[in-house]
Amino acid sequence: MPGLYFEEFDVGHVFHHSLTRTVTEMDNMLFSNMTLNPQPLHIDRHFCETETEWGQPLVNSLFTLGLLIGISVNDTTVGTTIANLGMNDVKFPKPLFQGDSVHCTTEVIGKRESRSRPDAGIVEFEHKAFNQHNDLVAVCRRQAFMRRKSPEA
Repeated sequence: MPGLYFEEFDVGHVFHHSLTRTVTEMDNMLFSNMTLNPQPLHIDRHFCETETEWGQPLVNSLFTLGLLIGISVNDTTVGTTIANLGMNDVKFPKPLFQGDSVHCTTEVIGKRESRSRPDAGIVEFEHKAFNQHNDLVAVCRRQAFMRRKSPEA
């Protein structure tokens, strides 16, 4: 299904994304290693069991952020986004662990027409990720540069 165009987003609308994902140890290890992040908090189970309050590895927060945005794409921006303009207010209020299942929501919190391009507009989203217990594990605001159906629309 194609993403939505600028005109099709309504401020206040909340998407409850049907895609979910259970995060595996391999996800965490591969992402941490591919991004050259040697943090034992993510990749060393023994360290986490003996040296941290968590007792187990934490999922790399940048993987969590990427998963949060990725889950939203099919319902919102696939094929209709021009570019991401930025992310801000990124927070991880609770940890995500290997074996947790993630589900997400996206709220349209703002939009405006582009001042420089009549074929585009800017949509601001607030994305939220929850684990299987409905604990909020990640939240961020994202600004996306979106295609318009037509300059006059």
